Amino acid sequence: MKIAFVLPKMLSRLPKMLWLLPVLAWFAGPVNAQAVPPLESIKSQAELDKAITALDAALFDAYNRCDLEKFASFFVENVEFYHDQGGVTLGREKLTESVKNNICGKTTRELVPGTLQVYYMKGYGAVEMGVHRFHHPGHEDTEGVGEGRFIHLWQYKDGAWKITRVISYDHHAAK
Repeated sequence: MKIAFVLPKMLSRLPKMLWLLPVLAWFAGPVNAQAVPPLESIKSQAELDKAITALDAALFDAYNRCDLEKFASFFVENVEFYHDQGGVTLGREKLTESVKNNICGKTTRELVPGTLQVYYMKGYGAVEMGVHRFHHPGHEDTEGVGEGRFIHLWQYKDGAWKITRVISYDHHAAK
């Protein structure tokens, strides 16, 4: 019976409380999308593997969903991207534009299970290597599935993990 009396009172206060949400959000500041520990607090290979695996998953979730703003946030401004078939792309803006024009709605990426390798880079971050597959949703019967190797150089700086260099190579049809 108490609920019947409390609920109308709470609902009448709701509009007054709603104005607090933007104010609280402003005071909270930007939320770091990277729930990954800083380099200096990673104490084992297992922790480093977990951190880079999480970053890889978040990066390619943004890539697959064409969330270009989030995708771009994983790269330093002056990123260097080397691709065996596409050549060199310099800069975050050009890389993001390339993904927008060539990937969005056309290709998705998956990490090949068991291929990820992560190595600590003292005072810098980590190098990530692996194999990934590229699918063409709705067109795999005509375009097939591609596969390639990659190397990502992750830097931990100013409280964030960012990719400074990418080498994407050995692209071929998946077996």
